[in-house]
Amino acid sequence: MSTDLGPSERARERERARSRRGRRTGRFLVWVVRLVVAAVVFFAGLAVGRALESGTGSEDTNTSIRTLEVTTLTPQETVTVTVSSP
Repeated sequence: MSTDLGPSERARERERARSRRGRRTGRFLVWVVRLVVAAVVFFAGLAVGRALESGTGSEDTNTSIRTLEVTTLTPQETVTVTVSSP
């Protein structure tokens, strides 16, 4: 097997190697970005959960319970209007 490549063949091989490295680097960066976004969303969820859990922080909670009673409405008087056609 001969390793003597012409100048144009060597240039093509270098370009292919660069292209392969670029694709690998691009895939790696995509996964790093995905991981960072997932971590940000996770920690934002933790922060919101803690904020909701702590509430307002006051121990003086006052809860009032009221029962609404249903009242019946008295029907209004029904009026019938008859119109004769001319």
